[in-house]
Amino acid sequence: MQTRVNNQIRISPVRVIGPDGTQYGVIPTDEALNRARDAGLDLVEVAPNEKPPVCRIMDFGKYKYEKSKKAGGKTHQTKTKEIRLRPKTGDHDVETKVRQAIGFLKHKDKVQVSVIFRGREMAHVDEGRRVMESVLQELAEYSKIEQPPLQQGKKMIAMVAPK
Repeated sequence: MQTRVNNQIRISPVRVIGPDGTQYGVIPTDEALNRARDAGLDLVEVAPNEKPPVCRIMDFGKYKYEKSKKAGGKTHQTKTKEIRLRPKTGDHDVETKVRQAIGFLKHKDKVQVSVIFRGREMAHVDEGRRVMESVLQELAEYSKIEQPPLQQGKKMIAMVAPK
């Protein structure tokens, strides 16, 4: 439904709200239009289904712009980012991955922490769990654990979300 402005408003009387939010009460449409012109603004119908309809004295161009900004303004959609580690990953490399994960969390993205086991590493799952726990501990102040570490075949996966 299109918003009616100035001379498009046919119904009389209307309830009028001033540009600063003051209530003018229920007045004839012609008088409301004169007040809007005196202020150098438009008379805009904001609640057409009320009895009597509610009109506001405002700058219609600005109102339309802000309305379109609200409708088109896309908010950040949460993505899931992944950091992959191995049980033998060095301490410095783990720190680098943690810094990367902190960046993702600050950008309001979820982070999936994966420790991948290959070949004989499956015999040392406890080493992978140690790496996972150290990463989760370092991410603790930036995130909350959404899914605790679970072993899924050759992967151990945990999911953290931003605080």
